[in-house]
Amino acid sequence: MRAKPLNGIKVLDLSRLLPGALCTQHLADMGADVLKIEDPGLGDYSRWIKPLIKVHSAFFLTVSRNKRSMKLDLKKPEGKEVFFKLASDADVVFESFRPGVTDRLGIGYEDILKINPRVVYCSLSGYGQDGPYRERAGHDVNYCSYAGVTDQTGEWQGPPALLNFQIADLAGGSLSSVMGILAALVDQQRTNQGRFVDVSMTDCTLAHAVIPLARMEIEDEPRARGDDYLTGGIPSYGIYETSDGRHMSLGALEPKFWDAFCAGINRPDLAGRGETWGDDGRAIRAELANIFKSENQGYWIDFAERVDCCMAPVLTLRESMENEQLQARGMFVTDSQPTDGAVTQFAFPIKFSDFEFSIDRPAPGHGEHTNEVLEALGYDNGAIERLRQMEVV
Repeated sequence: MRAKPLNGIKVLDLSRLLPGALCTQHLADMGADVLKIEDPGLGDYSRWIKPLIKVHSAFFLTVSRNKRSMKLDLKKPEGKEVFFKLASDADVVFESFRPGVTDRLGIGYEDILKINPRVVYCSLSGYGQDGPYRERAGHDVNYCSYAGVTDQTGEWQGPPALLNFQIADLAGGSLSSVMGILAALVDQQRTNQGRFVDVSMTDCTLAHAVIPLARMEIEDEPRARGDDYLTGGIPSYGIYETSDGRHMSLGALEPKFWDAFCAGINRPDLAGRGETWGDDGRAIRAELANIFKSENQGYWIDFAERVDCCMAPVLTLRESMENEQLQARGMFVTDSQPTDGAVTQFAFPIKFSDFEFSIDRPAPGHGEHTNEVLEALGYDNGAIERLRQMEVV
């Protein structure tokens, strides 16, 4: 088996909470040596978000595997000195403070660039490193709101809806940061020079709102919530309730799938009308709602097995964990945590040739690897103890 794709890449992770944690977990799962730098106090406070399993939050344990952790007070000169030693040969420095914080600490991009011109320095924030909102606090719902995504989410003539999937945090933050870091690393390998990567969760969410923007090009304004191509405006794409109070998703956008569906429900008169808009489209949706509600979800699951029409049951997460396709893809793993016991996690979702995903390290304890890291930097036991007494580590 070959080494993992990011084997040998050193990442210093200053981030806290979800977007940064999942970004660096993806890097760690692909083989990078990710070292969490945590203050000697609470450290990454996502460790303690209730409810706790035993010692740590389930949230922290599911986004922190395959990393190491050290305590380090970056506000003290001695702590900054240790950080500079670590950064001198790091490939990536990743932080998610508000803009300007790392500069005030003296560990911003320009500071690290002086000692390591190869460094890829990624700053993840809500609104980016410049602009009038740069220092504003925010969370996923705020970034989605500014990006126009929240306005598009929900049922027709209803209010905007909240999601239990953080679009801005995860797609705008975690995945966009991974993309930026990997692109900069490719360039680093070619040119031996680093780059500063500025990731705004709002920007990166906005940049993927493709359907509303495309609609505006035609109609000058986006469609009302619940009335666009993918939000309920046409009958061939939507969520329908079954007789037992469960739901099925229908995604028969292409004519061949819609026509197959119509034949399957013995309604050939609806063929060719999958993209009917307005009152006529709503009338067809109402007819489909009655048809779906005439049978239970089990019936429609069997129907979807027989008729190739892009239909699927709306599963709970528990049911997803038992689903044969996701089981076959190995999407769930159980890791034994020294402090908290067995914890179910999502596996790394991307498959590579000559690569087998593994959890080589459970989520680290707060500062678990501090001595190990300092010893590798050349600090002897006496020097480490002095740093402890000074509360630097």
